Amino acid sequence: MSKESRRANRERLRQERIKEQKRAKRNRLLAAIGAAVAVVALVVGGGYLIMQASNGTSAEEYQGDLAPQTLQEDGSVVMAREGVQAPVVEVYADYQCSHCARFEKINGTNLKELAANGEAIVHFRPVSIFADAGAPAGANSLRGAAAARAAADYGKFVEYNDILFDNQPGGNQEGYAVEDLVAWGEEVGITDPAFAERVRSENEVVEEFVENYYPELSTKARAEIPEDRLRTMRLGDLIDWGEDNGVDSSFMDGSYVRQVLDATAAVNAKYPEGRNAFGGTPSVYINGELLGNETYSATDFPEAVRAASPGTVDTRPAAGDGSAEPSASPSASPPV
Repeated sequence: MSKESRRANRERLRQERIKEQKRAKRNRLLAAIGAAVAVVALVVGGGYLIMQASNGTSAEEYQGDLAPQTLQEDGSVVMAREGVQAPVVEVYADYQCSHCARFEKINGTNLKELAANGEAIVHFRPVSIFADAGAPAGANSLRGAAAARAAADYGKFVEYNDILFDNQPGGNQEGYAVEDLVAWGEEVGITDPAFAERVRSENEVVEEFVENYYPELSTKARAEIPEDRLRTMRLGDLIDWGEDNGVDSSFMDGSYVRQVLDATAAVNAKYPEGRNAFGGTPSVYINGELLGNETYSATDFPEAVRAASPGTVDTRPAAGDGSAEPSASPSASPPV
């Protein structure tokens, strides 16, 4: 088979995969709409029946142009029209979180439309609340987030984010296989071999974290930290404690895995307590105010965004024009 024939065959297979994904997404949409039922609350003492129709169904797939995506220094991604003054919508999500996938199905289109219309500045902030869950959940969470961060280097975070949630593994199933992560990069238009290299090197970091590092860290912590204190420590605190007590985390230096873990620690520090406390994923904030039930409503969510005042993004764009050059893989030698 000639080189041209192989290229044509690869393109044909790629297009077939895209069509199959769209077909599967339409089928899930129809199933979700068919399954939407009235929520019934029976108040016995009051003697009346309250019926409320559920509007938490999936939206149609967005077909328009996306607003520009700008990589931030902390690895998060801002999607917004240039120079727009609009409410800031922060989306904290974990790729292993089933409720995050639900939010994406209900309001993913709204996020894209609000940003494209200049009605919102959407700030995607991937985190890993499952990092300490071991395999497969913890590994899936970290591997997915690191790959999404790698896609952000090429200005393809939003498209890649969609594919990850479309292919989210079950809670006890191993998923986000390396070769799938690489193939999905090709589907969104990433052809640079450095992307595949990055995905594979990040997977090595994930395996070391899940199989060796975290078991050692947790065992040592249980032996040396008083139980009442240990219960109050988050993973970021535990990693810092490990650094001071002989549990080396330097294998994560320069990795996107470390960046995701740092982002998780950062949101816990940013929203530590009170009504806006970060309590897990998905957590969606409008100008720093945590949303409640609107998070899962395809009508209430955009209304809440449109009712808000313009906000300010609290991160800075990465060096350059926002479409950062891919950084060296964690296994590579740092620049001198």
